[in-house]
Amino acid sequence: MRSSWFMPANKNHELDVVDLLQAVVDTLPNVEARSGQVTMATAIADAIANGRHLIVQAGTGTGKTLGYLVPAIASGKRVVVSTYTKALQDQLAKHDLPVLASALTPIIGREITWAVLKGRNNYLCAQRIAEIREPKQHKLDLQELSTQVKSDVDKLVAWSETTTTGDSGDLSWTPRDAAWRHVSIGSDECPGASRCPSGDTCFTERAREFASIADVIVVNTHIYGLDVATDGALLPDHDVVVFDEAHQLEDVMSASVSMAISPGSIQHVIGALRSIVRDDALTGSLQQLASEFAGYIASDVDKRVPLPLPDDIQDVLARLRLKIDEAVAGLKAISSNDESAKQRILRGQTLSTRLIEVIDGSLTAGSRTVAFVSGSKDRPILELAPLHVGASLHKGIWSKRTAILTSATIPLAMPTRVGLNEDEVDAIDVGSPFDYENSALLYCAKHLPLPNDSRRDDAVHDELEKLINAAQGRTLALFTTYRAMHAAADEMMRRLEYKIWRQDDLPKMALVDAFASEESACLFATAGFFQGVDVPGQTLSLVVIDKIPFPRPDDPLLSARRDEIGKTSFNEIDIPLAATQLAQAAGRLIRSRKDSGVVAILDPRLATKGYGKKLVSTLPPMKRTIEFSEVVQFLKSI
Repeated sequence: MRSSWFMPANKNHELDVVDLLQAVVDTLPNVEARSGQVTMATAIADAIANGRHLIVQAGTGTGKTLGYLVPAIASGKRVVVSTYTKALQDQLAKHDLPVLASALTPIIGREITWAVLKGRNNYLCAQRIAEIREPKQHKLDLQELSTQVKSDVDKLVAWSETTTTGDSGDLSWTPRDAAWRHVSIGSDECPGASRCPSGDTCFTERAREFASIADVIVVNTHIYGLDVATDGALLPDHDVVVFDEAHQLEDVMSASVSMAISPGSIQHVIGALRSIVRDDALTGSLQQLASEFAGYIASDVDKRVPLPLPDDIQDVLARLRLKIDEAVAGLKAISSNDESAKQRILRGQTLSTRLIEVIDGSLTAGSRTVAFVSGSKDRPILELAPLHVGASLHKGIWSKRTAILTSATIPLAMPTRVGLNEDEVDAIDVGSPFDYENSALLYCAKHLPLPNDSRRDDAVHDELEKLINAAQGRTLALFTTYRAMHAAADEMMRRLEYKIWRQDDLPKMALVDAFASEESACLFATAGFFQGVDVPGQTLSLVVIDKIPFPRPDDPLLSARRDEIGKTSFNEIDIPLAATQLAQAAGRLIRSRKDSGVVAILDPRLATKGYGKKLVSTLPPMKRTIEFSEVVQFLKSI
């Protein structure tokens, strides 16, 4: 990022951190030390030592994972690493940290320990497994399931006897969602280890015990957000937190601390009640209230809902609360000597009580909360999210421990939006080791119709055909909508001989592997592939982005924030978010020093609108052109 907000990196390197980093690099084949990585590591070491928050923009190829792990371990402090995805959690735990431990343990003279901690529903529930093993209960639990789901459940029960973690990420196969739900449990339903006969063998509790003594604890940002929302109830005390992919922090934290109620959450309570006792009158009433609630909110999908909530919604929630109170009272009155039954009663009580808490929160939400309906018309969800998360994060994180925030793309407004004051945080940009000026070309199709022009689809398809032919396949085409993606893919499959993969053809990683294995193939995808896709080498020579990825104008939460800001909201919200997304998408092209190619943006506004310069300034320093002939020439030269 080229901005005065970022200060020059400190060149006074601490020798021990540099040496430790080199020791790790020396153990890795075909890897050499990178100046940006060294600068990043020493800056983080200084920040931890001085108790200063630090933001590090580390471009693609910096090696930021080692750049933050080495100084974190060298500090001798307990560190939590918060990743954007569970996949990255597993990569850190299964690859990066073992490599570091092997290289650094002999040098620092102590064993390096780490633990992965995920949400409760990512682990087998030992108690549910025990209940399923009971022949009578097994028959009751599985009688309404398909043969395939029953088979998956049986395999998971067998796996529970051999796994040491119970972590779904350790499975070598992917069970059906319905099967996993039968052997796991959410935090809203769990009564706690102290009230569970399987508490001593609980996989979640075991993971938390490991985490409580580990040097490094790897979580995802959603879990960290829940820890903030519960005043530190989930994670052990720690001195330092590292947020990887920090540009996602505001959105993930907002989702973590929000409340939600849906017909589905009511159905969950109904299912829990039916597993304990048959009360057709009570469950029938709850079913009716779920349908009534759905009817009131279904028409407002993707819309804001005023606060206080409208009278009809308040009324149905109030009646729902009374019925759930009645259910809780009924559950408390049930007496049983059967341990399995006792646990089902406790789970029903816990789930019902948590839903009551959400209802109460919804009915009393104040002006700093935004209410809106997400999901779909057949599965609507009423959500209540904070207008801003800055105050919560300052109280729960910034005032308690040292924080390191890193990403390849840091929006200028991010510190303010997450509650970091300028006087308590430093920021550096360590750049990228890649030679973008000679290895990459940025092409804007200035001649194409604007996005709202009826001629645009045909023109985009024609341009896309020419680009793919010029690249001889080898294309990652990214779209801002599923409609545009499918329309373009269908048209290219009709026009071209190259293999065209669509994002919904296979699971994400399998799809990326399939794309990477065939040099002339093309992959068409949407926003989920703007980041986290690594395809180095000749397989990828062209990244096409159909439009500037502005956030949806009707996004309920963003619209509330725009209303608060007023006339300058486009500059303060929309442009920074679009710039970050655009930079992440463009970053798919160059993944190694040997990579080269073209980033083609099929949106003339990048070249014709004043804000286009702001967007381009956040991209790597590629050569730029609006001439298609230069694209052809460049692709022929690589």
